[in-house]
Amino acid sequence: MTDTHELTIDELAAMSRVPSRTIRFYQSRGALMAPEIRGRVAYYGKPHVERLKLIALLQDRGLRIDAIGDLMKRIDRGEVDLAEWLGVEEQVQAPWALDQARTVTEAELYEIAGTRRPGLLADLSRARIVERKGDVYLLASPALLAVAIKLEGVGIDLDTAAKASAILRKHLGRAVGDLVELFVDRIEDGQVPIDNAGKLFETFRAAGVESVRVLFAREMEGELRRLTSSGKLASLSARVRKKKR
Repeated sequence: MTDTHELTIDELAAMSRVPSRTIRFYQSRGALMAPEIRGRVAYYGKPHVERLKLIALLQDRGLRIDAIGDLMKRIDRGEVDLAEWLGVEEQVQAPWALDQARTVTEAELYEIAGTRRPGLLADLSRARIVERKGDVYLLASPALLAVAIKLEGVGIDLDTAAKASAILRKHLGRAVGDLVELFVDRIEDGQVPIDNAGKLFETFRAAGVESVRVLFAREMEGELRRLTSSGKLASLSARVRKKKR
């Protein structure tokens, strides 16, 4: 094996299995430190080998190369402790919903739905709750499918359930974006400590989910009270009874 203290770029590429052009690209983005230049030859060493492994790890975690470059510069300047950052990043990446997209067979989809009613697959596809991929179905959210089926059981069609889900996703997406921005600002200002990232995110995860449940319930109560007091609910009931006659 070539000595990792004296590697040309081609030797580094062979050892790390990272193409030479990619190594140069990483350097241009600040993710990989510059080599030692002696004469006309650039020499790389063990730190470059280790850094390439770290870049691959961070890419596997979903970081873009520009973000990796910025992180590496902060680490090299001593502004960020890598082990501490990885601990925080692991907590941030931990799932909240425990509801991951998956591909399922037709039989599995029927089993998850708990019904084999005629037209179910077509209705699920039209509502974009599932997407057919050859012989299998891509199910974006098993939990939301269960909610939609539960609502269908009381007369709310799948398309209406899917549109309701889209409304919630749109508004919650904006709210979550604002919420994250608030906490990032407070952390940067030193008003929110992040020394114990594990405990912070564990508590925040539970409190966040509970807060959404409570706030949604209270807002829904208010809207339904306004619907009743406006007389619209009575009008709707009368209209439904008239149609049934």
